[in-house]
Amino acid sequence: MKIAVTRQGIRKNEVYFTADCGEGKGIWCGSTPILYGEAQEVEFELPALLMRWVDIIPAAAGGNAVRMDGEQVLLTGILENIEEDGTGYLRLGEELIMFECLGEPMALGGCVEIRTRELMIYPVNL
Repeated sequence: MKIAVTRQGIRKNEVYFTADCGEGKGIWCGSTPILYGEAQEVEFELPALLMRWVDIIPAAAGGNAVRMDGEQVLLTGILENIEEDGTGYLRLGEELIMFECLGEPMALGGCVEIRTRELMIYPVNL
């Protein structure tokens, strides 16, 4: 996903960013320096174990979004798959974001919203 880092947060390596689908914040990981204001290709990781129907909830159809709600980052996209071991995949535009989850089954292929306090950002060297 292409993002532009807009400013530094208060925690170590915390950054705020904008993307075509919205804005959010996360922890910058990796040895690549942060380039403020420049478009950079990155991958997102959700390290927390998420609960279906609590952290992952059905959302109104219609688009991909990244937005903030207080200290949480909300990712809205299509729930592509959840494997037997709890590994899930969220389609956010062209990107596929992997996460771990527990809980009651959810319908695949529908629009969901994931709420997280932890979003790790890894630069992709193309």
